[in-house]
Amino acid sequence: MEQRLRLVQGAHLTRAEKRAAERRQIAVPGQIVWKDARGTTRMASVVTRDVSDSGVSVECLKGPAIPLYRIVYFQVDSSARTRSDLPLALRKPTVLSAIFRVGACSQRTGAPTEYALRLLIEPDRKGSSNSNWSSAPDIMSA
Repeated sequence: MEQRLRLVQGAHLTRAEKRAAERRQIAVPGQIVWKDARGTTRMASVVTRDVSDSGVSVECLKGPAIPLYRIVYFQVDSSARTRSDLPLALRKPTVLSAIFRVGACSQRTGAPTEYALRLLIEPDRKGSSNSNWSSAPDIMSA
């Protein structure tokens, strides 16, 4: 019993403190585009709830359900891409992303109303000049 109490007391970090990147509440319209299991292109209209450098949480306005872990293209409407409070990745025409959380379903439509996307972008490599790849020998030219 005493051990259990210590574990609960030690778990004082909030979700926000565990995040790698700061989330900002920004509401801008956008679309999610993907191919379904049959290869048909699908689209859902969304509005962002919050964004970070590595992810975005969206509210789905209309469109079919998107399966968990589906690779999708996310795009912010062109009229909103110039906002200075948007992360650089979201200012691009499209961002390759993955659905990593599916929220509650609407009672009216039966489709999820919330999605969380992980942006599949190259990580920022500031200060990592000692990469093993830069000093590795070129085995293809040997």
